[in-house]
Amino acid sequence: MNQLCLYLLNQCKTLRTVDHIHACLLKTGLFSDPFIFGKLLHHCSVTISDSLDYATRLFLHYPNPDVFMYNTLIRGFSESPRPQNSITTFIEMRRESSLFSSVAPDSFTFAFLLKAAANYGSLMTGMQLHCQALLHGFDGHLFVGTNLISMYGECGRVDFSMKVFDEMLEPNVVAWNAAVTACFRGGELEKSERLFESMPFKDSTSWNLMLAGYAKAGEMEMEMEMVRKVFSEMEVKDDVLWSSMITALTQNGCFDEVFSVFMDLQRLGLRPNEVSLTGVLSACAQAGAFEFGRVVHRFVEKSRFSWIISVNNTLIDMYSKCGNVAMARLVLEMMPAMKNIVSWTSMIAGLAMHGHGDEAIQLLHEMEESGIKPDRITSVPVLYACSHAGLIEQGQECFMKNVYNIEPAIEHYGCMVDLYG
Repeated sequence: MNQLCLYLLNQCKTLRTVDHIHACLLKTGLFSDPFIFGKLLHHCSVTISDSLDYATRLFLHYPNPDVFMYNTLIRGFSESPRPQNSITTFIEMRRESSLFSSVAPDSFTFAFLLKAAANYGSLMTGMQLHCQALLHGFDGHLFVGTNLISMYGECGRVDFSMKVFDEMLEPNVVAWNAAVTACFRGGELEKSERLFESMPFKDSTSWNLMLAGYAKAGEMEMEMEMVRKVFSEMEVKDDVLWSSMITALTQNGCFDEVFSVFMDLQRLGLRPNEVSLTGVLSACAQAGAFEFGRVVHRFVEKSRFSWIISVNNTLIDMYSKCGNVAMARLVLEMMPAMKNIVSWTSMIAGLAMHGHGDEAIQLLHEMEESGIKPDRITSVPVLYACSHAGLIEQGQECFMKNVYNIEPAIEHYGCMVDLYG
């Protein structure tokens, strides 16, 4: 029975199906089994999106949760938009431990807590957690130390990151990578280079970090030369490295190189990933490279990447910016997967850009009929379309806060000035 429940739980993709499993566990008495409950809690906290509140309710109804259960909830919050709730859970864990049980935090507890502190940028919280980790005997722990390096780097204290790193007896490649990342985040490129050169062993992540780090600082030609140098020196290039290179070149406007790298990727018989395809299509859009964009589109269709929403969205944007609204509309209509708000917004923006105001408004209504409400980003191209087509009433309706419950930003007011002008 236990194995069956675990199998069914692993098949659950939505909160509704998890709720059915939960009811089954209550009926059979398996809800009280720590192992089964731990799996259920993990599924709700980590695996299924938007189910943390459900996981919290489960947790509150379980008597005497163990450290794995606390860690699961702390981890879930650390990766959510509410990372500070990880700290609240930890405080409750310590309070419960002092009153009723002896649940002591372990290395995973502090790793997830430090990730939470990093995610909401609280240096003070991170330093307090550092003290707690020392009090619990994790001063020489590699896993906790690596997360301390990352936390201090995210909070802008590269000096603290390096102090933790320097105190490590035998840092592994993950710790080295964390230190390199911290230096890049703090804008200390030379220190990143020295660390990278000193690494006793480099994995693919190490090379990708250097590539991404130089790319983000790539406003200067010297940094882009370093990107090219790192890429050329890497003996074995995985799909992440290829996609990082394409993204770096696209972000820095090196469009001809993007096309060249993409062709090299294909000549070597390697399969581009989703990031590579969206990167090269974005380069086509910015460069107005319609013909190369069509070549990439044919590859997308042959390779069955047309099922990926982000690739379709970038195709819509590419065709729109290259002036072929009809092809952009065809991509939207032929999308095999569910269209998201980016799909609709990209097409509305394309129509607005080329003066098809009435079609843009019609598409807005189609989007609403599909169950997707416009947001602040969607309403900007709609207002732009109205202002350029002289659709004053439709523009006023879209601008009205009580219609779409959107708080106007400066871009919306700018469109309204154009509309009335």
